[in-house]
Amino acid sequence: MKNHLPIRALILIAVLLFAGCRHDTFTISGTLDGAAGHTLWLEEIAPEGPLFIDSIPTDNQGRFKYTYKMPYRSLYTLHTTADNYIVTLPDYGEHLIVSGRWENLSMSYDIKGSPESSLLWQLQQYTNDGATVLRALIDTTKYYAQLYFDKQVPEQTVLDKKAETDSIYRITFEEQQDYVCRFIEENQGSLSTLIALYKPFNNRLLIDTRDPNSIEWYDLVLEGLQERYPDNPHTLHFKNTTEHLRSALSRQ
Repeated sequence: MKNHLPIRALILIAVLLFAGCRHDTFTISGTLDGAAGHTLWLEEIAPEGPLFIDSIPTDNQGRFKYTYKMPYRSLYTLHTTADNYIVTLPDYGEHLIVSGRWENLSMSYDIKGSPESSLLWQLQQYTNDGATVLRALIDTTKYYAQLYFDKQVPEQTVLDKKAETDSIYRITFEEQQDYVCRFIEENQGSLSTLIALYKPFNNRLLIDTRDPNSIEWYDLVLEGLQERYPDNPHTLHFKNTTEHLRSALSRQ
């Protein structure tokens, strides 16, 4: 009589084989409005800078799909153009599903299938809200400057409006700053905190490295990454970054 493996052993082997096929990859797919026949490209935000991974064609309905083998947990950007992209943070075995508009992906996208990528989506949505306020302030300033140039309003009206927009700007900046600080506190240990740490508003870092208090946020991010990902290249690189910042601040 032939020997047969127990059913439970066969199931375990099948599970292990299946896991082995996907434990080091992630898949990203989706449909983008207006993307028919275009090409996306995937980059890693590697510790030393952007690293091109591959180009991803879309079909005639704007659909795409790509599977990538990750050497380590990292952050990845999906681009339509050089300055129109989203940031993702896939885990091993995840299938990220993206939707949005080709021409304005960063402002319109949604993402499912990846909890930490969804965290970055929330962060981006708040950033988008701030950008909307900023654009409105710029438009208002230009509008009143033009009225003054055309001699339709007195100078004092322009000055009053500038004081109003400056106040809204300061409040919006502080709100954005508070949000990224809370994000770092609430998600300590996630690589997403690296994105929050470097978030700008109107080309100004929300956590400004010229401020001596900024080192506290760098230390908080580093502490979380060292606990969760002690050997990850991002953690090792960020440790050096934090040490350099501490040294620079001590010389001020």
